[in-house]
Amino acid sequence: MYNIKVKDILEATGGKLLAGDENVEIKDVCIDSREIKEGDLFVPIVGERIDAHRFIESAMETCAATLTQQHSVVVISDKPYIQVTDTLKALQDIGAYIRNRLDIPIVGVTGSVGKTTTREMISTALAGCVDVYQTLGNYNSQVGVPVTITRTTKSAQVAVLEMGMSEVGEMSNLSRIVRPDICVITIIGVAHIEHLKTQENIRREKLAITEYMNKDGVLFLNGDDPLLMELKGKTDVKTCYYGLSEQCEYRAENVRIENYKIKYDYVHGDIRVPVILNALGRHNVSNSLVGMAIADYMGLSLTDAAKGFDSFSGIRQKLISIPGKYTIIDDTYNASPDSMKASINVLADMDNKGKKIAVLGDMFELGENSEKYHYDVGLFLADKPIDELVVVGEMSQSIKQAVEDSDSPIKCYSFKDNGEVALYLMTVMMPDDVVLIKGSNGMKLNEIVSNMRG
Repeated sequence: MYNIKVKDILEATGGKLLAGDENVEIKDVCIDSREIKEGDLFVPIVGERIDAHRFIESAMETCAATLTQQHSVVVISDKPYIQVTDTLKALQDIGAYIRNRLDIPIVGVTGSVGKTTTREMISTALAGCVDVYQTLGNYNSQVGVPVTITRTTKSAQVAVLEMGMSEVGEMSNLSRIVRPDICVITIIGVAHIEHLKTQENIRREKLAITEYMNKDGVLFLNGDDPLLMELKGKTDVKTCYYGLSEQCEYRAENVRIENYKIKYDYVHGDIRVPVILNALGRHNVSNSLVGMAIADYMGLSLTDAAKGFDSFSGIRQKLISIPGKYTIIDDTYNASPDSMKASINVLADMDNKGKKIAVLGDMFELGENSEKYHYDVGLFLADKPIDELVVVGEMSQSIKQAVEDSDSPIKCYSFKDNGEVALYLMTVMMPDDVVLIKGSNGMKLNEIVSNMRG
């Protein structure tokens, strides 16, 4: 945040100054009083469990100013108190205000699966040619997106923002804040189907990313997703397709795996550029492909865009080799049925001499059909070249049941907690063995990885 003062916050939010000077400079916004810095604007969010207004007094010992929806009269303070109706709405309005000051193209990325990796890969492709600012960590929510925008760097020539949603209306609001120039939808899966009921509803809500898109903007859709391909010729905005299908304008051809790297040819019209991708899983072809497509659309060097992928390092599916012990595919960040299947394929494709072991935990937010979705993952796993399945959690028992019902040769085991799983793996695994560890973030399967790394 730069060149922003309290008076700008007042303009953005329609707030009322209860104390302090409107010319005080604001350097950053902070939603966590434990991380407060000098120059910050403290935004106390009213959460389901904690109302952060209780921390205003301690935060104001350090920060420059605060928002508040609980003070309604003049406050005795040397520092600015800004009264607003709703601090979350005010934060979002500040994000939209900062966005209006930015004169750079913004890429908005959403989808049921692959948002984070796709955002990282788009950023990697563009960073070979221009200065890129992107979402940090998992700041893709109604709170995270406006915070991300306020932190856009001065040097940025393009921003790539991840936009997540779980309920009706959330994507529309994020589109209002971000006003993207380029939109990307990765896939329509069943994540958050508990709230949205059907995949068609999920698709409709994801498409709301274009609601406030620049009128000259473009929507990139994954042409390998049937629910997205159904939209061909039916959208109200300029739309391009990327994928492996011949119907896609931006395609990947000659896909192969060599030495744990994926190689393919990027094809668009008469253009053909070789890409070497330092990432596991064929699903990452599409994730990187749209990065190449956007670089192409923006008129950037495709050779330079492709170079970054050879050393790509994302936060998903980390390959951890413990010399003399075993290899771990750490994919504990989160899980849905589609991402589970993609990760199972990664494990199946591993060219190791030892055993392949899948450790799978519960998947959350799948609603009343959760048991069926877990069972379907088990059916998908049953005929893969995998030696052992280890499940932890209640719902994941359905994965195990499906494998057993299929008369698969895969050996199945069940454990009550992460500690037991780690102990089992460290006892039985040999140097040539590979284990995939994946489940929803709430299962805390990263504890297994931490124990195994020692």
